[in-house]
Amino acid sequence: MPRKVTKSLKRILPADRVYDSVLVTKMINKVMLDGKKRLAENLVYKALEQAGEKTKKEPLEVFEGAIKNVSPQVQVKSKRIGGANYQVPIEVKGDRKVHYAMVWMLDSARNKKGKSFDKKLAAELVAAYNNEGDAVKKKQDTHQMAEANKAFAHFARY
Repeated sequence: MPRKVTKSLKRILPADRVYDSVLVTKMINKVMLDGKKRLAENLVYKALEQAGEKTKKEPLEVFEGAIKNVSPQVQVKSKRIGGANYQVPIEVKGDRKVHYAMVWMLDSARNKKGKSFDKKLAAELVAAYNNEGDAVKKKQDTHQMAEANKAFAHFARY
């Protein structure tokens, strides 16, 4: 007898109050530590303003361009087949692309030293918008890993 199928309960996030964008809300939630949402909002808004000033473009356009440039198309997942582990390249779908892009940008901003976080995040956004920086390098490394292991792609359907 088949098991009961549960439908996924995906939360619908509200758009943020300044740019009216769900993407910005997601970024704020990823920046937030210990439930301090107001602080996270201020940091993200300052970073977006600074990124807009540096590129002389709309802040939201810079942010969306950076997300698009950092979003991975493929990733590798470890699969155990016949006693051996294989790194199998798998296509990244939907919201996972955005999630990886945001997390990689935040990690690279947090790992920099010296300046305040909003300045580091703004610099990372501008670098990602220009297809440079640590987050874009992480995406390229992921793609190279998938390319190197494409011989194992036939294991993806197991």
